[in-house]
Amino acid sequence: MTTAPLRVAVAGLGFGEKVHLEALRASPDWEPVALWHPRAERLETACRSHGLRGETAFEALLDDPGIDAIVIATPPGPRYGLAAAALEAGKQLMLEKPVGLDARQVEDLQRLALGRGLTVAVDFEYRAVPLFQQLAALLQQGALGDPWLVKLDWLMASRADASRPWSWYSSAAEGGGVLGALGTHAFDLLHWFIGPTADLSARLSTAITSRPNPGSGSMSPVDAEDIALVQLQLQGPASRPVPAQMNLASVTRAGRGFWLELYGSDATLVLGSDNQSDYVHGFGLWMARNGEALRPVAPDPQLAFRRTWGDGRIAPVERLHGWWAQAIREGRPMVPGLLEALSSQRCCDQARQSVQQTTAAGITTNTLTP
Repeated sequence: MTTAPLRVAVAGLGFGEKVHLEALRASPDWEPVALWHPRAERLETACRSHGLRGETAFEALLDDPGIDAIVIATPPGPRYGLAAAALEAGKQLMLEKPVGLDARQVEDLQRLALGRGLTVAVDFEYRAVPLFQQLAALLQQGALGDPWLVKLDWLMASRADASRPWSWYSSAAEGGGVLGALGTHAFDLLHWFIGPTADLSARLSTAITSRPNPGSGSMSPVDAEDIALVQLQLQGPASRPVPAQMNLASVTRAGRGFWLELYGSDATLVLGSDNQSDYVHGFGLWMARNGEALRPVAPDPQLAFRRTWGDGRIAPVERLHGWWAQAIREGRPMVPGLLEALSSQRCCDQARQSVQQTTAAGITTNTLTP
């Protein structure tokens, strides 16, 4: 028996149009039917390009019984309010991350979703990338032995150009900064691979402290961090404490990209890519058992994407869309969903909570116990 595709609207025309919409169009589980954006001229261009209906009033999506679900891919600031309204209206949701501006907002959405029996997916797309899944399987099989140390460097150059205009990313109040952009993913990955965070301390700094404002032409201050150095204690298997170090930056020219190193009693595992232009393409996985040198781990063909695009982000998001549709049809929570988002957001919040402020170069040092 053929199952009719679920009808979905996309709210937000940045990542929403470039990635989510392309992934939804390729999926047999979904039928995109509408787009939303508050600016009519931007919306008109997108609707004409994709042949879809457009709405500038979000309420029009909520009142439409022909829309089963909504992907909310707006900037972080309005995301919580839109998501809460959508849940109140009975819509299934996929949310970009960070889901909210703080953990309290995520908790509110979690209560709403549970109370209405709705399935909320969160776009932690690295959980759908084949080599990340393969690493998770190796860890589940005990290939590492007892985990002893975890180190994650995620050093990107996306905002190293000081002439890049000021935007919401520059504002902490709007959910900007490297913790929201990379840290949400990074915390989720460490929780997935090893276990939840038991203790955390962080040092946050802003290297580029002002950017040109595209509206006024003047320089506007940047108060969102572009560098985050985080020390963690993870709760590993059998509640064993595992020390971890995380270094995040969006201003590292010629930065080394994403490199995750896991050291254990039986082996070392390394997952990484120096590709600065694509979130997914270019990753490799290496393993060394005791006494051996690192060697590449052959990709598992059973985990390969059924289709790939030039933009490497689309394939894992399309895979997540499939998981989301299946969870909706089975009436169960989605993984990754709000539970995983809450765990990640709590770590971001804790990293930002200052207990000691230094006077050196605007650096804030935080020492926290979750």
